[in-house]
Amino acid sequence: MKLSELDIPVARLGLALLGRFLSGVSVSWEGCQPDTCQRVYYANHTSHLDPLAIWSALPQFVRDVTRPVAAKDYWEKGHIRPYIAQRCFNCLLLERKEVKVHHSPITYMLNEMGDKYSIILFPEGTRGDGTQIAEFKSGIYHLCKKRPELELVPIYLDNMNRILPRGRVLPVPMLSRLIFGPPLWLEQGEPKNKFLTRARQAILDLKEKYSE
Repeated sequence: MKLSELDIPVARLGLALLGRFLSGVSVSWEGCQPDTCQRVYYANHTSHLDPLAIWSALPQFVRDVTRPVAAKDYWEKGHIRPYIAQRCFNCLLLERKEVKVHHSPITYMLNEMGDKYSIILFPEGTRGDGTQIAEFKSGIYHLCKKRPELELVPIYLDNMNRILPRGRVLPVPMLSRLIFGPPLWLEQGEPKNKFLTRARQAILDLKEKYSE
């Protein structure tokens, strides 16, 4: 075994500790508990640090089977990002610019998940300014339509946009909050728009309930 392979668990732990330090995050599980069952953790999106904040907030036994979904064009740049994404995060990298019909992102995600991994998604599709939660893209619906047994766990991230806002390179450590909400599932025969509205509302409800 190569030394780099021996170092991966240490690097993963170090990254998790760094994520907790930078985000200063307080974590709450409301109507939900950490579990290794297959889940889709989905959250509002305001910062490049969001995947790290969620991943590092999970207990290690859950982190080990949870893969953030991230943009391939961003995380394959340079030398440090690919190492973090592939060796530490075990990210599931998606192509955003040249999506092929015969290479569906949904099929790719499901194949990568297999019957073991959970994933972390941001259904808005892009980062917001922290004041509003945009309408959800349809990917999360199509994912659950193919695997309706998947448990969806809504997450509300508060104050992450101030730690690493758009245009900033270096994060500013400060307090933030991460709330895991009650799980939900795609109901049999549920229309796409109804499901997307319900999934988004689950995060809005957490925001309304726990915002000061």
